[in-house]
Amino acid sequence: MLPQIALEAARRFGETTAYVAPDGWALSYAEVDQLSDRVVAGFRHRGIGVGDVVALLLPPGVEYLVAYLAAAKVGAITTGVNDRLAHPEQAAVLAIAAPKLVVAHAGVPDVPFPVEESVPADRPADVLAAFQRDETVPLLAPDDDRAVAIVFTSGTTGQPKGALYTNRQLGFITRTDVGDTWGGGSRNVSGTSFAHLGFMTKLAGNLMRGGTTFIMRRWRARAALDLFAREHMTTVAGVPTQLALMLADPDFDAFDLSSVQYIVVGGAPITPATATEARSRFGARLATRYSCTEAGIGLGTSFDDPDEDAIVSVGRPHPAVDLAVVDAADDPVEVGSVGQVCLRSPAVMAEYWHDPEATRAAFTRSGHVRTGDLGWVDDRGRLRLVGRSKEMYVRGGYNVYPVEVEAVLSNHPGVAAVAVVAAPDPVMGEVGIAVIVPSDPSSPPTIDALREFARAQLAAYKLPDRIESVAELPLTPGEKLDRRALTKAIASTSHRRVGR
Repeated sequence: MLPQIALEAARRFGETTAYVAPDGWALSYAEVDQLSDRVVAGFRHRGIGVGDVVALLLPPGVEYLVAYLAAAKVGAITTGVNDRLAHPEQAAVLAIAAPKLVVAHAGVPDVPFPVEESVPADRPADVLAAFQRDETVPLLAPDDDRAVAIVFTSGTTGQPKGALYTNRQLGFITRTDVGDTWGGGSRNVSGTSFAHLGFMTKLAGNLMRGGTTFIMRRWRARAALDLFAREHMTTVAGVPTQLALMLADPDFDAFDLSSVQYIVVGGAPITPATATEARSRFGARLATRYSCTEAGIGLGTSFDDPDEDAIVSVGRPHPAVDLAVVDAADDPVEVGSVGQVCLRSPAVMAEYWHDPEATRAAFTRSGHVRTGDLGWVDDRGRLRLVGRSKEMYVRGGYNVYPVEVEAVLSNHPGVAAVAVVAAPDPVMGEVGIAVIVPSDPSSPPTIDALREFARAQLAAYKLPDRIESVAELPLTPGEKLDRRALTKAIASTSHRRVGR
């Protein structure tokens, strides 16, 4: 599907700018298609073919875009590896993906797979130059069952899992987003990892729109506001944390954002305060999106919905999406009762890559995929989230699993025991608090010491934001950590914010 759409987008939009690189140079729709064709030849020369996995350990950029399209054209499966992960985390993802080739910039973990480094380009002709070959490669015949992408998430234990998407799921997502309409795209900013669900599953629809995307290698609120104002963009899109950080900028009101008409937010629930402030200060309509990596698409609110919808809920199911709220036995609960939120549609992943046991566990008897969230449906059909059945929390749009962080922090010599719990935060959504039993109560480790200790093994967004020292951790009657009691105790005390 992607090869055909890239070719048609090149025919329709030609020299229109498709993407603007982080350092300002432009890539047209014609160049996107032509460069990916040249890289296809390079992939084939390296023995990459149908069903092989190509891992992209690259920051957001045109190299990632072109390599993804080239892999699709040769019939390979692309998996993105978030460049913000620490080396052990990247190695864990690569071990599961088992790629035939890793394409990366400098700084790659030691892995038993062929790695080819790509030098960042400063003009279209140099994009993935080492792979480019001037050969004609025939277009593959369409195949709905051909695997295209592996999008990695994490399970309840924090171990990475790869959600597999084929042309069938990507085609449904594209039809849901844009139908069979070409054109109508606007100027927009891409400020999240290309390894995430959004880019990997929505690239075809974005190409069909024919808009211009400005890529930010590292998202910053001030730089994003400057882009929105300078380029007169009509839509602000991102995770709630990004929205909150832009609103918190002391010079927000100095930017001319009069062109902004729409705000689209997803990746995590938005707080009522942020939703209300964003509408008011941007002077724009707000729509929310809710899904999970395994579901592909899910629910949302529209720009024409009552303002209340985006404040109290995550909206209603998109067309062809079936929402189920079930109990522990996978039986539906009554309307208004809290249960596990599950989704079913043609967009749901095909499986977890190389993990049949986890795949079986991810689905209910009725074929709904488990989101890991708890919620209830109100009398207007809106889903209201109340928490997560997993211990995961969302910091700035990124999933963080306490067990994974605890495993690293517990190795610090100053820590006798540790538990990580989440606390609400007006900007990040949630932040992690490391509750420790210090080895030496008279000299507990500082938050800075813990963060520095863990930095080599954990991505920055997983590091705790605060620390609390206690004499002992609360336990359940079964001698297990009582996270609920610990979270309640932490919430009832005042904390000083450190280490942000």
